[in-house]
Amino acid sequence: MSAGAPRRNSIFKQLMSVHWWMAGFYLILYASGITIEQLQGEVSYRELLYAAHKSFGVLVLLLLGWRLLLLLRVWGRKYSKHLPKFTGNWYFQTGLHTGLYVMMLAVPLSGYWLSNAYKANNISLFGIPLPDIFPVNSEVVPQSGDAHGYSSKIFAIAIVAHIIIQHKVVKANWRRLSTWAQKLVKS
Repeated sequence: MSAGAPRRNSIFKQLMSVHWWMAGFYLILYASGITIEQLQGEVSYRELLYAAHKSFGVLVLLLLGWRLLLLLRVWGRKYSKHLPKFTGNWYFQTGLHTGLYVMMLAVPLSGYWLSNAYKANNISLFGIPLPDIFPVNSEVVPQSGDAHGYSSKIFAIAIVAHIIIQHKVVKANWRRLSTWAQKLVKS
């Protein structure tokens, strides 16, 4: 490897890897959440779907912690050399991403609140029981449910805005994925 070549295990690449893992897990969470909302009556897989949804919610919280640590390292390296140019675009991008990070925390935490308000010891990470962080309180179940539903919808809108704004990156990634898929089909 030449002296000017980027390292394969750079912090930025780690950050992007966590980004895509979380994106995939949020897709699973949205699909399972929509399915849960539409379930009517008793179905055999209801409890399994709820358990999986909650486990993926905890998983994205854990990944968010890792992602924030990586982000702080990236920012430390980037801004220790020079401060950013505080343009309107920088404020917009920083504000949008800050909002996305707030929603990445708000959505699973509101789900945790909903589950804890409904019943004690109601959250596990793929079978590993997790402690309650909110008290059981049947009176706040409607509010916690609303918080989880509305924050999920706001987060989805913010994700769509993020995708639209990052259209050049989306196109480049789509081309890479298409090329990779074509090579895979040919072999």
